[in-house]
Amino acid sequence: MQKIFTLLIVFVISTVVNAQEDLQEKAIKNTVETFFEGLHKGDSTIVSSTLHPTITIQTTFTNKEGKNVLVTESKNKLLTSIANKKPEHTYLEKLLSWDIKIDGNLASVWTPYEFYLNNNFSHCGANSFQLFNNNGKWEIIYLVDMRRRGDCEANKQ
Repeated sequence: MQKIFTLLIVFVISTVVNAQEDLQEKAIKNTVETFFEGLHKGDSTIVSSTLHPTITIQTTFTNKEGKNVLVTESKNKLLTSIANKKPEHTYLEKLLSWDIKIDGNLASVWTPYEFYLNNNFSHCGANSFQLFNNNGKWEIIYLVDMRRRGDCEANKQ
């Protein structure tokens, strides 16, 4: 009887822990999806709602000379460029997969993507988001993306 009770307790605890992790993953994914909803709509207010005030934003790519480049952008510059999106332009960042890791109030999200401008393939790469659980609200504290035009699945179709 003692063994059955112990197994039952272990089962209940593991079920509760798994349910909590699933809820956290959903909340994290919702934050990233909301970020892209704002990007696609050109709505800087929506994007801003997902960002921590002290976010770091970077992009990396290989330039025409073959040198690796890392560019840091301010939160204000990102939000201004989104707000200034021309209405006739359509953005679609198609996320190809999700890899979410969580440890307490820190989360990491890796999302390979393809980017389309006006329904035409532009580039591909990967996004790396770091999120902080700010007392119940997941906020993006760091965003870096890799951009390339070659060696993309969209080019091979």
